[in-house]
Amino acid sequence: MKPVLFVTGHVAADRAGAFELLHERVSIELALYGGRHQHGTPPQAPPAAVPHRFVDQREVGPLVASGAYRAVVVGTGGRLALPAAWRAARRSRVPFIFWAALWRTPRTAAHLAATPLMRQIYRDAAAVVTYGDHVSAYVRRHGATRVLVAPQAVDNEFWAAAAAPRTDERFAALFVGRPAREKGLAVALAAWRRAALDGTLTVVGEHPGLPADVVAAGRLDPVGLRNFYGACDVLVVPSVSTRRFIEPWGLVVNEAMNQGVAIIASNAVGAAAGGLVRDGRNGLIVPAGDPDAMSDALAELAGDRARCAALGTTGRQDVSAYTYDRWVDAFVQALKLSPPSAPAGSVTR
Repeated sequence: MKPVLFVTGHVAADRAGAFELLHERVSIELALYGGRHQHGTPPQAPPAAVPHRFVDQREVGPLVASGAYRAVVVGTGGRLALPAAWRAARRSRVPFIFWAALWRTPRTAAHLAATPLMRQIYRDAAAVVTYGDHVSAYVRRHGATRVLVAPQAVDNEFWAAAAAPRTDERFAALFVGRPAREKGLAVALAAWRRAALDGTLTVVGEHPGLPADVVAAGRLDPVGLRNFYGACDVLVVPSVSTRRFIEPWGLVVNEAMNQGVAIIASNAVGAAAGGLVRDGRNGLIVPAGDPDAMSDALAELAGDRARCAALGTTGRQDVSAYTYDRWVDAFVQALKLSPPSAPAGSVTR
């Protein structure tokens, strides 16, 4: 059987295992067009076990139309790759599956101008596979009818493994993210300053000019980061939406939950909008861009360490359902919605 062409910009570290498992199930070939990435860690080399090629976005259309693939999956990124793949799939009668991440429309001229085209893609796709229920609701409002959720997942076994023993019993908060305004570090720093807690705030990532009372951990490898998760009480995820960026998910949430860490997330975080972070169950959700609300949440959990630990314990249970297997299952089901000989947009009933 011909492979499935999977078009995306990069292989993020936390998705390598998912792609490997998908290849085992359905046989895929990755077409990687590079460009900007929005992951906290640099893109890694594609998994050696998965066939792959590096392409220019202008090569995607001819590749889809080549007759070498039984279906094509395309992610949200790629200003040229997405429409080129969709048009080529229509012309060549190749089933087209859209892997959708957006749950709000960015307010740039380019995104607004592309809205009619995106509506057509949502309606026409053989299936739309989404990051979560928040994305599913958005794509349905824009015309999608064949929608499945591929839960955002990390390697739970790795992230749940025992971390280094904790040496400081003071209340510890952690921020993990790249140096970009939308990640909301300024909100977290202001909230920590206002809370005036007896504890530590550690910032992971390359963030120059941090205040002297904040622990600057720099960039960490996965084992080092896991140790920091294991040594903290709460992960703060203070993302804010900008004209260009809406946080699709935030896989740091999955990582931290595997270590039993409570979460304080803004309502601009996809993992909160999508249902993994649940206010009062495994964390607290605060309004985006509101340092006072985040400060109150920090003080609340610092003042009740038992409750903070209970939130973390529940989070560890909840994240166990977010697995590579379920992510792969969604794509396998999407491929079943349209047989190889059917035109993109048709459905087997």
